[in-house]
Amino acid sequence: MKLLPAIATVGGYTMLSRILGFVRDILIAAYLGAGMVADAFFVAFKLPNFFRRLFAEGAFNAGFVPVFSEILERDGRDAARGFAQSALAVLVVVLVLLVGLFQALMPWLMYGLAPGFAAWPEKFELTVALTRITFPYLLFISVVSLMGGVLNSLGRFAAVAATPVLLNLCLIGALLWLAPFTPTPGHALAWGVAVAGMIQFVWLIVALHRADMPLRFSSPRLTPQVKYLLRLMAPAAVGAGVVQINLVVDIVLASLLPSGSVSYLFYADRLNQLPLGVVGVAVGTALLPLISREISGGRRDSALHHQNRATEFALLLTLPAAAAFVVLAHPFVSVLFERGEFGPRESDLTALALRAYAIGLPAYVLVKVLTPAYFARQDTVTPVRIGAICVVANLVLNLALMWWLKHVGLALATALSAWLNTWLLARTLSRRGDFVTDARLRQRLPRTLLAMAIMVVGLAVAHDGLDDWLSSTFLLRILCVVLLVLGGLGLFALSAYVTGAARPDDLRSFRPASNG
Repeated sequence: MKLLPAIATVGGYTMLSRILGFVRDILIAAYLGAGMVADAFFVAFKLPNFFRRLFAEGAFNAGFVPVFSEILERDGRDAARGFAQSALAVLVVVLVLLVGLFQALMPWLMYGLAPGFAAWPEKFELTVALTRITFPYLLFISVVSLMGGVLNSLGRFAAVAATPVLLNLCLIGALLWLAPFTPTPGHALAWGVAVAGMIQFVWLIVALHRADMPLRFSSPRLTPQVKYLLRLMAPAAVGAGVVQINLVVDIVLASLLPSGSVSYLFYADRLNQLPLGVVGVAVGTALLPLISREISGGRRDSALHHQNRATEFALLLTLPAAAAFVVLAHPFVSVLFERGEFGPRESDLTALALRAYAIGLPAYVLVKVLTPAYFARQDTVTPVRIGAICVVANLVLNLALMWWLKHVGLALATALSAWLNTWLLARTLSRRGDFVTDARLRQRLPRTLLAMAIMVVGLAVAHDGLDDWLSSTFLLRILCVVLLVLGGLGLFALSAYVTGAARPDDLRSFRPASNG
């Protein structure tokens, strides 16, 4: 298994998903804007997604993948399949009970998730109704996460990486073809989410059969391996999901701010998620099974090598992306979303949130790079301790900044707490000797920062020069944004080459390090 091809596969499909996601969000902005229905749907979509990322992706990636990889490396495919089937049986029972409980408690649950909505009864009732439709998505997508962990551990990343594409296609189809027949476009989107979960489930069942690793449902049994998995998952649910917890805290507090605040944060986060998904998720997804098998096989030097190269690669891509979002936030938001129910005021407020989120973008990605070093060693306790500190810090920063900066303060608090999370994770790994920066990483980082600074100056000058065009017709605004993006990419690439931040032959360094 090679790191760069795996990152490229996951990143390529994630890029396709993000492009379709932008099409989806453009349609949502046009149909829903940033009003009552938009706020209600975003909360309804956030709740199952929160549990998916926290427990399914976060906890299962942290607990399941290292254990499955170890069994696969030590005992072979049949033993690994048996463990996966036992875990699947227990997971399905827990999920059915959880979904049923949440459906029954949904009105009371909403008082905790969006307490500010209670002041508007119509908005509150709509949010409850939409969340009841979307919540079964958690059942299917959690099983999808387990099946995806199996496929990723086998080095088969494509089918798993394609599942978000199916979600976006379902939501686009729901808006275009189902919305005319539902009470609101929010209802159509909620049904689109539920259907997407079922389609993703069937998609990975087929992928597992093609990988000659079909999983069969059996009676749930708490085998010793499953008990060990549950012990790993419990702290990992918080440790891997600290960013998600912080984002949910943002939603809770945003519901107390003026109407539309939830929507501004959602649209800004969607833009911020592009590099986070393409780089952060791709690197983390590819890195965890790789270093898990290397550590299980006693190849510590190779694991450290990959950790350094993943850090270098992540910073090379996310530092310029974060800088570009800060400089070009308003043109990005305006071109993508400003139409229909989404006007200039909404663009201004969303752009401010995007700039705040972008400050933390490199940190969000580095968390994805650093946490696999803990999970691969089956240590899920340390990240949860660090995560708890960061959740408290985020809450304190939220309360300190929201009354002064409104929704922008919530985004800024999330960014600052992400940097705290990164620093604590890196410091702890370094003290243990499980993350030692090599000479190449220490040389390349300052050069990357210099190349980024050159790009920022160029973008700022170009933005000022195109200011009149950016206030003109829609087609001219699109042309300007395309020119700015291509120009920024070209300038950074040239600067990175001249300063020595990156070289064409660097691709070879992402191959497994020699243990000789």
